[in-house]
Amino acid sequence: MNTSEEKETVSPPNEEQLDSKVIPVMREAVATVQMILYGTLKKKLADRYIQLDKIEYNRLIGCIVNDIFGTPAQDHESVQFAREHLDTIEIELRELAENVPDLLPVLTDAMRMQTLCDHEEGVNSIPTLLRARALNILQEDRPIPLPSTFMILVRQQGAKYGLLTSMQAKEASSE
Repeated sequence: MNTSEEKETVSPPNEEQLDSKVIPVMREAVATVQMILYGTLKKKLADRYIQLDKIEYNRLIGCIVNDIFGTPAQDHESVQFAREHLDTIEIELRELAENVPDLLPVLTDAMRMQTLCDHEEGVNSIPTLLRARALNILQEDRPIPLPSTFMILVRQQGAKYGLLTSMQAKEASSE
């Protein structure tokens, strides 16, 4: 793949600067997607890792989510756990697209928005998108949403998974 083609498929949505007030809100939306993924994987993989105690199992799921978003754990215990279970984490990452196909659209959008926020803050997180592409998590044919559209999608998904209350438009009362 040539460099210009690579830029088209994984680059941040646009080169215009975001309002500095939007970045924290978008980061919060990305964190919500991470929580949705964490909760979904925790339920989905429970039978597969019954031999792990609760703390180890939670660390495993956390390592998977952290890897997808390119945000490695900072605490010593989780770093050590990730090193010791690297093969297991890698297996789960390779199977993620099959395990949570319904989350791939919002994961794609969240990784792209994270990349956009990182870009605005001078951080290059394109490798995270490239890794997602290699793992078949990134839906490259999916249109890149506007930040407001992304935040609405996350709000809907957060409500669907019980993390947020749904937004309901108030009906105009007739007087």
